[in-house]
Amino acid sequence: MTRFSVVTITYNAQAVLQPTLQSVLKQSYEGVEHLIIDGASKDDTLRLAEAYKQQSDELGLGHKVIIQSEPDHGIYDAMNKGLTQASGDYIIYMNAGDSFPADDTLEQIARRCHLNELPSGELPAVLYGETDIIDQERRFLRHRRLQPPAEGLSWRSFREGMLVCHQAFYARTDIAKNLQYDTRYRYSADVDWCIRVMREAERMNLPLVPIGIVTALYLEEGQTTQNHRASLLERFRVMKSHYGLISTALQHAWFVIRAVLRK
Repeated sequence: MTRFSVVTITYNAQAVLQPTLQSVLKQSYEGVEHLIIDGASKDDTLRLAEAYKQQSDELGLGHKVIIQSEPDHGIYDAMNKGLTQASGDYIIYMNAGDSFPADDTLEQIARRCHLNELPSGELPAVLYGETDIIDQERRFLRHRRLQPPAEGLSWRSFREGMLVCHQAFYARTDIAKNLQYDTRYRYSADVDWCIRVMREAERMNLPLVPIGIVTALYLEEGQTTQNHRASLLERFRVMKSHYGLISTALQHAWFVIRAVLRK
């Protein structure tokens, strides 16, 4: 059985956490490890997490819930803590406010993973899905503008932007553990991490497999959205480090032209 480590990062997240917890709780798939990495919240976040753990244990779903709460050095430091502890075959980050779109989402992903096992029995390096954007009331707003290709995703694809949302990017844990998030970045370490994971997949000659369905509901107005300008500048630095200055500058010039043409 393919096992999934779902990592949820929290800090004073009581207002948005419950839908995320219930989304994982309702997953019909048994091979789920849920790591809740909290940054020493001062609100009711931990109370909600503990109640959720108790409910999960009592229901006997086969899910394993682990809660850790201590001060950290930001969201990517917390993500590294979750990555270090993860024991599943794949790791997925489902942060407070985000959720799975259906109760059988992980079942569908596991099925696609099984179909794409290599003849040697080795698992694909990455599984990736699509993302829908929702509001605070959990209402559908729109499909994410950037969507992954049906086939042929590679680390070079992210020249066009982050085509796969972080919450829809399932990295093989043994590969990911050797590629910690770069905490020098405040907003875009997830972009850098996904690119590095895909580069390693290419080096190992392992496939990136599309799931072909929406695998994540993303709550609008996250930290990156709230710090849009700083995020864009940092993302330019990330892209430059992987694709070079000229290629990145030309691509960003096209982004500006495209935005103007759409108005």
